[in-house]
Amino acid sequence: MSDEEWYYSLIDGRVVSADDGVRAADRLGPYPDRESAARALEIARERTEANDRADREWNGPGADPDDD
Repeated sequence: MSDEEWYYSLIDGRVVSADDGVRAADRLGPYPDRESAARALEIARERTEANDRADREWNGPGADPDDD
């Protein structure tokens, strides 16, 4: 196992390391391995959906302004 951290480049969809020259603002991560970094968009979508569910549960019915 490597101690290197991996990132997903939002510029071109490549998996990169921290020293590949991609600005922090243009990448997602760090991830513990290349495979996780390659799934960055899927992981982000899963986390967003989970947070949206948690918000709905916390706020209760009718609290979402998009429900109008």
